[in-house]
Parts: sequence; structure tokens; C-alpha cells
Amino acid sequence: MSEEKKQANRVQTSILNPYEKKVLVWLAERMPAWVTSDMLTLVGFIGSLIMATGYALSNLDLHWLWLSCFGLFVNWFGDSLDGSLARVRNAQRKTYGFFIDHNVDVINETIMFIGVGCSPLVNMSFAMFALVGYFMLSIYVYIDCHLKGEMRLTFGKLGPTEFRLILTLVNILFIYVPWLTTWKKTIWLFHNEFQVGLFDYIAWAVAVLLIIFYIVGFFRDAAYYAKIDPPKKQD
Repeated sequence: MSEEKKQANRVQTSILNPYEKKVLVWLAERMPAWVTSDMLTLVGFIGSLIMATGYALSNLDLHWLWLSCFGLFVNWFGDSLDGSLARVRNAQRKTYGFFIDHNVDVINETIMFIGVGCSPLVNMSFAMFALVGYFMLSIYVYIDCHLKGEMRLTFGKLGPTEFRLILTLVNILFIYVPWLTTWKKTIWLFHNEFQVGLFDYIAWAVAVLLIIFYIVGFFRDAAYYAKIDPPKKQD
């Protein structure tokens, strides 16, 4: 007989969260009965594919970045609404839902970062550096979820929705401000030459920010766990 898992406390204190929560509840209450949380999770996955496709096609024309913006919206709709729908309907499957939701998150983010790296705007190496930062922070969150029963979704008042919105605005800027895409600078890094554009610096900034969140959280929680689990006295 399977044992029901206790739901982890969700820590969501992002800038847009109070407004986003109301919108998601409003949408969930109006979803047709045949729409399920699994369907919405699939929609989020499709959104990540659309986003990555738009970035790849932007090699042909930067206006394809509009497709990436649409993919970001589709991803937000499915990824944010699947859990809200389950909560509104009181149909949460805590163990299954946790497993599916966070594994699909890993798949989605991998597709998205690879898509960004396939664009003419970001070197693939820098996109992968940002993906490493994301995975480091994700692993930290999952460890804390296991030990504390706390799922932290926000860092520095920024959460997934804020990052999607920032990326959407950056896409639009690159479509309509031509010099942002043409400006390049040659740098040497680990004996490799890179043509670095503005989007590359943004990718680096995102990666560094994620790693800083990881380091700060690591030392803060290490002190907390050391306090509640002190060294054992030797007999």
C-alpha cells in the first residue's frame, strides 16, 4: 500500500505572484471539465518546443523571435496552470504530480536553453553555462524540499514568470533595435575565441545570478542544518 506524501510548503514571494495567483485561479475556475492537469503539463512542454523553434529560426529572420515570445506564453500557461487547476478542483496527486511536474520542468528548461544557444544571439557555450546555473539552483531547491518540506520557487523576488517576462522583453528589443544584434566584440576565453554580443552578456549575467543564489542559499542552509543537527559527542 502506497503512503501519501505530505505536500511541501511552496515559498513564492516574487514580484508578480499576488497578481499571477489571482489570474491562475480565475483561469482554472473556467477551464472546461475535460481539461486535465496532465494536458496542461503537455501544453507547457509544447510551449518550450515552440520557443526553441523560434530561436532556431531567428537565424533566418529575427522576427521569428515573436514565435519564441509566443512559446514563452504557452509554456507559462501550461506550466503555471497545471498545479493551479489541481488545487482549485481539489484533485491534487501529490506524489505523481511532484514527480511529473519537476521532471518535465527539467526537460522544458533544457530544450529552452538549447534553443537559445541555437539562435544567432547567444553562443551555445554561454547558453549551457546558464543551464548549469539553473540546474545547480534546481538541485539545491529539491534537496531543501526533501529536508525541510519547503519548495522555494522565488529568489531575489524573481521567479519563473519574471524570467519569462524579462526574456520576452529582451526578444522584442532585439527585433526592433538593430544595433543590439550587430554589436559584437571578440574575446578569448580558455584559449577559445568568441564573438560576444549583448545577449551573451545577458546569458552570463543570468548564469552568475543563479549561481550566486545557489551559493548564498547553500551557506545559509548549511548553518541552519548544522544548528539542528550538531556534531555528536564522542564517548
